[in-house]
Amino acid sequence: MGFPSLDRFSGHADLYAQYRIEYPPELYAYIYSRLESSISAWDCGTGNGQVAAALAKHFTHVEATDISEAQLQRAIQLDNIKYSISSAEQTQFSSNSFDLITVAQALHWFDAAAFHQEVYRVAKPQAIIAEWGYSLLKVNQSIDPIVEHFYAETIGAYWDSNRKHIDDRFSKIPFPFAEVEHREFKIELEWDAERFLNYLRTWSSVQQYQQQNNSDPLLLISDQVRRAWGEQKQVVEFPVFIRTGRLSKL
Repeated sequence: MGFPSLDRFSGHADLYAQYRIEYPPELYAYIYSRLESSISAWDCGTGNGQVAAALAKHFTHVEATDISEAQLQRAIQLDNIKYSISSAEQTQFSSNSFDLITVAQALHWFDAAAFHQEVYRVAKPQAIIAEWGYSLLKVNQSIDPIVEHFYAETIGAYWDSNRKHIDDRFSKIPFPFAEVEHREFKIELEWDAERFLNYLRTWSSVQQYQQQNNSDPLLLISDQVRRAWGEQKQVVEFPVFIRTGRLSKL
C-alpha cells in the first residue's frame, strides 16, 4: 500500500540548498544526551543533508532519505552517510536498525501516523525519535510586521494546508512514544537584506505563488524590506521547537 508524498522543493533545490538555515549545536547536544547508543541514525526528509551531516560527526553510520532526487543530488557528501530516495512511511530498512531517528522541518509533509508506525518498526529498542521545526522568524519592530503580512496575507493562500502544523508546533500530530520531552531553542543569524530575501524565496508558498502567477511575490515587499533593513546586518531569530520520545519495545 502506498502513501501520498508531497514534494515542494525539487523545483528550487539549488536555492533551498544555498539559503536554508543550520540548527544550533545545543539542539544536537540535547538529542545526544538522551541516547543509549550512537551507532546508526536515520534522518528522514533529509533535503540537502544538513542534519545528516551533523549526525555524521556523532554516529558511525547515517542513513538519509528524501523523496526529492533533485535535493539528494545536492546533498552534503560524507563517507558515513548513505542517501537514498524513499518515502517516510515505507522504507527498505531492516527492523530494529537505528539508535536515533530525526525529522527536521519535514514532519508536516508526511502521513504522520504511517511514519510513526515505520519508526516503531525500524528503531532499536530504547531508540530516540526527535522531531523538530522552526516557527516564523523575528527580526525587529520594523521588519516583523512586513513579514507577518506577507506570510499571512500575500502568500497565505499559497501555503499547503500542512503548514498549520508548523504554526501549531506539531501539537495536533499525535506522538505515540514513551518518555516524551519538549524543548525550545533558537537560531540567531546576522544577515543583510539580500540574504534575508533569498531565504524567503525558499518558502514553498513563494514558489507556489510564482508558479501560479508567473511573478515573484518578493518584488511586492523587497524595496520596503531594504529600506527598513538599512545597510547594516540585522540579527534574524528563528524559534526552534523539538519533541523527543523513546521507543519502548521489547
